[in-house]
Amino acid sequence: MAPEDNRGFNVYKGLQKPLVFKSLKGRYIYWGLASVLTGFFAAVVLSVSLNFFSGLVALVIVTFGGMGFTAMQQKKGLHHKTKSKGVYIMPAQWRRSARR
Repeated sequence: MAPEDNRGFNVYKGLQKPLVFKSLKGRYIYWGLASVLTGFFAAVVLSVSLNFFSGLVALVIVTFGGMGFTAMQQKKGLHHKTKSKGVYIMPAQWRRSARR
């Protein structure tokens, strides 16, 4: 009998941690990239149509505004839920009737 030859491939399962780039985690990396690219696009369009100064202002406002929004959303968490304040009393709808 030949010894069993367990030839296979090692599967890399990762570190089971979210991807982090410059303090942005997971999907917020794409949000940050989108805000930077939108800022550049707005700067190019306004620089060509109006003047260089308006393009520069648009670049700063759109990019930093988008990055600030992204940071606020990331601070809330990846799966943030609406948190309502107050006490809620749920009525009991399915009470068993007393059997006689």
